[in-house]
Amino acid sequence: MNILNEILGAGNGQVLDRLGGQLGLDRTQTQSALGSLLPALTGRLKQNMSSEEGLGSLLSALGKGNHQRYVDEPECLGTQESIDDGNGILGHLLGGKEQSRQVAAQAAQSSGLDLGILKKMLPMVAGLTMGSLSKQANSTGVLSQMQGGGGIGNLLGQLGGGANSPLGGLTSFLDMDGDGSVADDVLGFAKKLF
Repeated sequence: MNILNEILGAGNGQVLDRLGGQLGLDRTQTQSALGSLLPALTGRLKQNMSSEEGLGSLLSALGKGNHQRYVDEPECLGTQESIDDGNGILGHLLGGKEQSRQVAAQAAQSSGLDLGILKKMLPMVAGLTMGSLSKQANSTGVLSQMQGGGGIGNLLGQLGGGANSPLGGLTSFLDMDGDGSVADDVLGFAKKLF
């Protein structure tokens, strides 16, 4: 399962309904918006995971951020707290408001949805992305290994270990099209930006 499927199926579609309901979108529009926004976020997450410093920062955020609540409790979506948290995640992943605007503009172009709606949706999707990643990190044992003394260096060494390693399972979770590589997802999105 990849991150898009996790979000689409979370709570038997309750997350999808809640996300769309916050912005007046039906399920099809919400799925299209997610499919347009997620590649930029997952690409940046994967990029962060490729360095010890970025991986440490990500694991720290996953371990203490309580982001999983956005997936488990969809009623949290759209609250000011979740928007603020999502904007913080976007700032960390994308670097600033201008980059977030570019992601939203590209998603609007590829999905045909209103840019204003996608700008409002992006922080919620960022929270859902971290929530889904947190659930995956818990289920693959990444966080428990980190807390148990395995350390970042040990986890970083597992990046090339495939889906059988805890960290490999986490990186494959970020693969949007299920082909075993996140690179093509990111490149496809980046080509649309320039």
